[in-house]
Order: sequence, then C-alpha cells, then structure tokens
Amino acid sequence: MKTTTKVLCAAYGLIAVAALYLTWSNNFAFMADGPSGFEGAEAFIEASHANFAASSIAWDLAAACIAGVIFMLVEARRIGMRFVSVYILLSLLVAYGAMFPLFLLHRELYLAQRAARPEATLS
Repeated sequence: MKTTTKVLCAAYGLIAVAALYLTWSNNFAFMADGPSGFEGAEAFIEASHANFAASSIAWDLAAACIAGVIFMLVEARRIGMRFVSVYILLSLLVAYGAMFPLFLLHRELYLAQRAARPEATLS
C-alpha cells in the first residue's frame, strides 16, 4: 500500500474518531440536561434552530450530508464497493461526521486492494 494511501486512511480514521467523540459527548450532555425519548429528539431539532447562526450551520450540514450521501452512492456503484447502505444508515443513527470519513477510509482500502490484485489472465 502506498504511503499516501496510509496517510489518507489514518487521517480519515482520526477524523471519524474525533467526530464520534465530539458529537456524542455533546449528545449525551444534551440528553442528560433535557427530555428523553421522542420529546428529546424533538427538543434537539428545535435547539438546532434556536437562532439564525444555529439554523445556518444546521442547513449547511444538511446540504453537505445530502451531497455526501449522493457521492457515497454513486462512487460505491462506480467502483463496485458493497454495503454502502450500512454507512448511510449508520450516518443517521451514529453521526454523519463519523461515518463519511469511515466510508472514505473503506474506499481507499478497497481501491488499494483492487490495485494490488493481479489482473486475471484469459486462457
């Protein structure tokens, strides 16, 4: 595996871990501070639109997530990568900021593995 691939994979992995920690440490703090269950989810969405700055960030992230999901679907199909739907589902359940870098990490490993395979010879 090339050094650039190793560096990219390490960077994607670190970003995923940092995003998971940063999002969920705040999620847990929010849940401990407010209502739980469906009311908690509703309160979370309302809080993301508490003011114009929060709304701007929320809509910006929503647009980036939509573009990223489209990229994940198209790229996975283009290169033949399977199970992209797992990344998309976990993006909704865990954190998009963690799952998108993991998708990119998987993509780099997949491409490196594919490049290392000897071409099948026709006999």
